[in-house]
Amino acid sequence: MNALTPGDKIDHAQPVKPVRIAILTVSDTRDEESDTSGHVLADRVKAAGHELADKAIVRDDIVAIREKIQGWVASGFVEAIITTGGTGITGRDVTPEAVEPLFDKKLDGFSVVFHMVSYQSVGTSTLQSRATAGIVGGVFVFCLPGSNGAVKDGWDKVISLQLDSRHGPCNMVELMPRLLET
Repeated sequence: MNALTPGDKIDHAQPVKPVRIAILTVSDTRDEESDTSGHVLADRVKAAGHELADKAIVRDDIVAIREKIQGWVASGFVEAIITTGGTGITGRDVTPEAVEPLFDKKLDGFSVVFHMVSYQSVGTSTLQSRATAGIVGGVFVFCLPGSNGAVKDGWDKVISLQLDSRHGPCNMVELMPRLLET
């Protein structure tokens, strides 16, 4: 599932260090049965050897999105959060507005790399996405669009590599113990 580029290396001789990942679907219309992008992410997280810490659906509402993310961060159990949905440009799309003010640090490169990958799949339509990522209270938070294709591209070609402890030359897993340093 991982799409390695020349700079990416996976040391298959090492075991995968499982990361506890929560998945949040942001949608006014999806329920557990119709949450296809959430299911795609959950399946890929587990297939990569990680632990699905929790999975939830909230409506396109800034307060609801923030409350769920802040609750997971406060739990001390979740190490990474991936959201799907609400990153578009319509009036109801509010995931970046909800999440970015929570960031202690924004991962500017995530959006750049996601759009490079997305461009290969959907061309200039990638401009309609406001995918974003950052760190909230020592937890990585990645916000992806709600389409199955965008979720597959975001996980397979970007997030899964950085949440793989065997990935070189470096990865986000090795940084997790140091995220709250002062």
